[in-house]
Parts: sequence; C-alpha cells; structure tokens
Amino acid sequence: MPLLLWIILCAAVGGIASAAFAVVFLWISAERSARILPHFVSFATGALLGAALLALLPEAMEGVGPAGARSLGVALVVGLGFFFVVEKLVLWWHSHEAEEAHLGHESAPHAHGLLHASGVLVLVGDSIHNALDGILIAAAFLNEPSLGLLTTFAVAAHEIPHRVGDFALLVHAGLSRQRALALNLATGLASVVGAVAAYFALRQAMDTLPYALAFAAAGFLYIAVAGLIPGLQRRADPRTSAGQVLLISLGILVIAVAERLTHP
Repeated sequence: MPLLLWIILCAAVGGIASAAFAVVFLWISAERSARILPHFVSFATGALLGAALLALLPEAMEGVGPAGARSLGVALVVGLGFFFVVEKLVLWWHSHEAEEAHLGHESAPHAHGLLHASGVLVLVGDSIHNALDGILIAAAFLNEPSLGLLTTFAVAAHEIPHRVGDFALLVHAGLSRQRALALNLATGLASVVGAVAAYFALRQAMDTLPYALAFAAAGFLYIAVAGLIPGLQRRADPRTSAGQVLLISLGILVIAVAERLTHP
C-alpha cells in the first residue's frame, strides 16, 4: 500500500474513527461513563508519554546524531511553546465569551447566541487540534511506518476522552445529538488535511524530519503533562491514585513493547 494512503487512513483513524468510538460513551449512563472515562485518560497519558519519550525522541536523536542534539532541544522547546500559546488563545477566547455572559446578564436570545458561539469555538479548536494530529502522524510515517502506527495509536488513545467532552459541549450549546455527532466527525477531516499537507511539505525537506519528530514529541508531552495529568490529580485517594499509576504504566508498557517488536 502506498505510504500516502497509509497516512490518510491512519489520520482518519486518529481524527474520525476516534470521534465515532467516543460517542459510545454518551449512550451509556452518565454514572457509568464518569467511572470509565478517567481510566481512558490515565491510559492515554501513559501512551502519550511512551510515544514521545520511547519512540519519537529516540528516532529524532538517531536522525541528527550527537552534533544535532542542541538543535533538537531547540525544536522541542519551540514545540512546547507553540502548544502552550495555542492553548492560551483557545482558553482566552472561551473565557472572554464566559465573562461577557456573566457581566451582561444577557437576554435569552443573546444567551443562546453565546452558547452557539461556544459550540463554534469547540469546532474550531477541534479542527486545529486534529490538523496538528495529522501533521504529527505524517511526520512519524515519513520517518518509519512502524513509528507512524505507534503515533496513530497514541493520538487515538487521547482523542477518545477528548471527543466525549467535546460532544457533550456541542449538545449543551443547543445542537441535537445527531448534528453534534456529524460535526464532531467532520472536524476529524482536518486530521487528514493536515496529514496530507505535511506529507508533501516534509517530503520536500527530509532534512527537517528529525525536528518535526521532536515537535511531535513536544506536542504529546504537552498534552499529557499540561492537559491530562492535572485532571488526574483532582482525585488523590490511595485507591484511585494506585489505579492511575497502573494504567499510566500500562500505556507506557504498550508503547514500549510495540517499539521493541518493531525494532528488534
């Protein structure tokens, strides 16, 4: 199968299939969903950390050698800064809308408009996020197909709980379940667009590929450390904490075993 087709299929899995699978959680009771989803978050955290530190970064280091280690560090820092700024912009936009709603005590039509705006924000944010995921998947595949598959797995793992939350926000914004599902799936197309664009751009500049992998690793690290772990820390009782540690370890172990099998 041509490499580009592999990239398109895996980007679709990361962006579209994960959204479809996430919807399953919204057809079960809220109580059961609340019990299951944190386990997915813990596992996804481990998968992201494993993919970044055991797969993407080692491949990037191998590509540049010892002489390029400093430049690779710069790419990693730039990647962390980029994801920090993107998240800040999204949070600022969202908090600005919420502040207007709180201070203005809007009429019902205006309040409905703000809910609609929040729904649009979710869709825009998802599209950007998915496009970045597609870029990460394409960069990994261009380095090595097995690395691309590992990256796709890590992307899909963290997208499932993320998509459940976004689906709920779209329904809260006034969309029907059917329309929220359709739009949630549609934003997954951005992953394919980002992957195809990255494929053609990076293929023309293969020397930059190790730095693209470092950028991808920075994205995974940022999502895990700044996005997922703070939510896990909200519950500190021993039983929950032990379960989180085990599932994070399992996520790392799955990536480590897969990496070992593909690089004997």
